[in-house]
Order: sequence, then C-alpha cells, then structure tokens
Amino acid sequence: MKITDVTVSLLQSLPFKQHSTMNGATIHGVKYKALKTIVDGRGDVIELWSLPWVEREGVIIPQHVYQSATDYGVVKAWHLHAIHTDQFTVTRGKMQVVCVDIREDSPTFGQVNSFIIGIQNPAMILIPPGVMHGWKALSQPETIVVNLQSHPYDPADELKFPWDCVLREVWEPKFG
Repeated sequence: MKITDVTVSLLQSLPFKQHSTMNGATIHGVKYKALKTIVDGRGDVIELWSLPWVEREGVIIPQHVYQSATDYGVVKAWHLHAIHTDQFTVTRGKMQVVCVDIREDSPTFGQVNSFIIGIQNPAMILIPPGVMHGWKALSQPETIVVNLQSHPYDPADELKFPWDCVLREVWEPKFG
C-alpha cells in the first residue's frame, strides 16, 4: 500500500492495538530519546539535538527546523508522510504524542504508542515515514514544539485525516 492510498475508510478497518511505552517505543523505527535537564541556581538547560546522537542513537540530521504552538486542549492529528521523518521535542508545556503503525510490511503493523513529553519529562521523538501520528496540547496556555525534520516542508508529503476518524479514546486526559 502506498501512503497516498490511505483513506479514512482504510484507517477505520485497521486492527489497532495500544502498547505500553513505559520502556520506550514499541513501533519499529520510532525512537524515544529522553533528554537531560541540567539545573542550577541560575535556571536550566536542555540539550535538544547533538551530532554524536546520529551515529550513536539513530537520530537524523535535520534539514528543516521549525517551531509550532498548539493551544491547550487542541489535537493536531492525524498526519502521515511518505518521505520525511519528523523528529521533535517540547520546549514549553506538555503534550501527548500518539504514533500509529499503518505500514503493512512492518513487524509492528497496527501498534499504537502514546507518549507524554514536555518540560517535566523532556524527550525527543523520531517518527519515520509511514507512521501516522498526532499530538494533543495538555498544558495552558499552549505547548511549544520544535520539529527537526529530515526534509524541507512539502505539503504534497503531508496527508491529513480528522483527529476523531480513528482512536478517539486514545487522547488524554482519562478520568477515573
């Protein structure tokens, strides 16, 4: 299946199963890298990207970097790319990131991973082509994301689907 063949009807027919991410990503090719906060009496520093991570941890060298703000409670989903890899972190606030493997030839086809990242839990998430994804801002007034992509933005490589077409129950917060 080509990425451009994905439709809402196809997505609704897929057998999704959420997997725990307590020990990191379970979807083939998705990477979760915890980032370290260095705190002292003057403030704090978080390293967002470093060239040695490319060889050592499999992150990508960015070709396009942008910052995006998402207002509290807003879900930006679903997105899908055939070519470019997303690699992002949160620099203000907190958000839930959900990844869905819809690659038919993947050993983790149908798996769903959910992560909570932000200033209290700094991390970078790498999402390869073919893994559908989205996020929800969980802090007020907004969440700021820095995305370090593998390619310059190309609207032809971004398929979008309604946030509630599948997996409506995946979004936080859960009450109970």
